[in-house]
Amino acid sequence: MSIAVKWTGAGSKLFVGRDSFGHTVMAGSWPSDDPEWQEWKAIKSSDLLLLSLASCSAYDVVLILERQRQELTGLYVHVDGKNAPEPPYQFTDIHLHYTLEGKDLDSSKVERAIKLSDEKYCSVSATVRGVANLTHSFEIK
Repeated sequence: MSIAVKWTGAGSKLFVGRDSFGHTVMAGSWPSDDPEWQEWKAIKSSDLLLLSLASCSAYDVVLILERQRQELTGLYVHVDGKNAPEPPYQFTDIHLHYTLEGKDLDSSKVERAIKLSDEKYCSVSATVRGVANLTHSFEIK
């Protein structure tokens, strides 16, 4: 895996990130009234970590539930992160809440899929675990 980040230039607090497949994302510091933020709609860098965690886990959960022959039709993952009050403002607690939709979803299989993602398959949760307290919950609609 190889990624890259390029600063957009003098006076800017924005960066262009490129993943290992060549996809790009704009990131930077806190949003402000700066017109540059309004134009580029950049993501706060620390939010990218939470987004990575949610998407990594969501991918695993979908894959695991498909293998368990569950008829999943929708998945939404909401993440709340709490930061330490002092620099470097690291995440201390991260909670993922999964909302799932499907036909006759088995809650025990959903719970197992989330647990497997958290404890075995998601590289982002494996990286964050031990630094931040990771918790999760779910609901089936």
